[in-house]
Parts: sequence; structure tokens; C-alpha cells
Amino acid sequence: MPKLLIIDGHNLLFQMFFGMPSRIINKDGKAIQGTLGFVGALLKIIRLTEPTHIVALFDGEKPNKFGLENDRAELNAEYKANRTDYSAVAEEDSPFSQLPDVYAALDFMKIRHTEAAELETDDVIASYAIKYGTKIQIVIASFDSDFFQLINDNVTVLRYRGDKTVICDCEYIRNKVGIAPNQYADFKSLTGDSSDNIKGADKVGPKTAAQLIGQFGMLNNILENAEQISKLSVRESIKKNTERLKVNVRLIKLDDKAPLPFTADELQYKYDGITTNKVLAGIGLR
Repeated sequence: MPKLLIIDGHNLLFQMFFGMPSRIINKDGKAIQGTLGFVGALLKIIRLTEPTHIVALFDGEKPNKFGLENDRAELNAEYKANRTDYSAVAEEDSPFSQLPDVYAALDFMKIRHTEAAELETDDVIASYAIKYGTKIQIVIASFDSDFFQLINDNVTVLRYRGDKTVICDCEYIRNKVGIAPNQYADFKSLTGDSSDNIKGADKVGPKTAAQLIGQFGMLNNILENAEQISKLSVRESIKKNTERLKVNVRLIKLDDKAPLPFTADELQYKYDGITTNKVLAGIGLR
């Protein structure tokens, strides 16, 4: 069966840029640690997953405007408001300073890549997973837990940690949080998500959220049957935060409405044994 590897580009770049033990300079005095880490990690992921197709997707500079009803900033002004503004950061401290070299490396490796235009990378990745996930295997390389909701028998999420890399499947989600993957958006709506600055319901942590989903099912059913929640503090919190929870699930839930920048046929790839050093030399960084 064909296998599409989807790289969450900024996610991997940030992980490598900040995860390297020190700033690495090449012979020309140029900082390359983010690019070096990105290419090295990507090649290890390729060797591990053996994809027949690859695409790398990056966030664009424009805000998400793909339909007002899906514009997350319109739904909640605090959404991702806790993120660092890298336009105010010194160039040497910004992962974006090495993005042109990452793009050059992907071009050299003949891997298709693009920036998501006027929407979020998450939305494009979700469209690929939902539209192709019944026909081919999909591996999403990212630490973004939002993608857990896309997991099924054909779709997995790879969290790259070198030798400790984890491939998250349906069993992983059930063991980790006690729910099915298709319930994850509702679960996260209840607990909140500090990384995206989304506040959940007070008194509802992961264990309680899993119990509520196990008892009532999806979020709408929990809200409709709030009076039946046995623990008073949780019951009152759910009732108090009903509107917030409805907004949360709209912020977190992913669908297949984003247009795809490439067809699957355009993403064919065959690993030829290329090394990190060869890629860096090929783009003039060695």
C-alpha cells in the first residue's frame, strides 16, 4: 500500500533549532543548526517510515482567513496569543532565519513543500489525512497533539525523538488518555490546550474528561446532559463554561475543507540513500 509522509515543517524546524545542544556555525560563519537538525531528522524519519510519497507543509505569513466561520482568531481573540513574536527577536535567535536553507534542502532532495496560504498548516494536513486516509497509509510527523483526532487504522502520528521516536496509533491514544482518537477534539476542548492558549472547563482534567466522554459520549451530549453529572463541582463547571466549550471544539476540530496544494501523484518519492552531509554540501552549507 502507498504511504504518504506529511512533515509539519515549522514543528520539526522549531524542535531542531531549539533542541540542538549549541549554535552551529559553518566554515563561512553561517548558523546552520536548525537546517542541519531538520535534514538529519527528516532523513531518519524517511528511513524509519519508508514512504512512497512525501510533502512538507509550513505555516504562511498571512493570518487564517479560510472562511470567517473557521477563522480561529475571530472565534477566540486569545487563540495562540501566547506565541512568541519572532519579528521582534534577534535574527540569530529565530528559527525563521534558517527557513530559506531548509527550503533549499527540500528542493535539493526533490521533496515537495509549500506554505499554507491564508489558513493553518493543521488544516491542510487534516485535508490530506481525511481525503487520502481511506486509500493509502498516512504518517504525520509532528508533536502537535491536535493530529491525534485524525488517527485511524491508516493514519498515524510520528513524534520524532531520535532513538525514542514514538508512532502513535489507535492503541496509543486509548492507552494514553482512555478514549478513541475521534473523541480527541472533544477531550481537548474539555481540558484546554495551553500551547494554543485555549482554556478548558475548571475542575476538568484529563482523567475527568475521559470519564465524561466514556459516560456520555461526544461533547454535545455531555453539554445536553450536564445535570446528570454526579460530581457537583464538575457539573457546575460544565454548565458555567458551556459556551466556551462550544467555541473550543470549533477551534480544535479539524476537517477536510482546506484545498490541497499537491495531488498524491505529485508527491511521489524514492529514497536514494542521500546523507545529511551531501544535502548540506549540495546547497552550499558545507
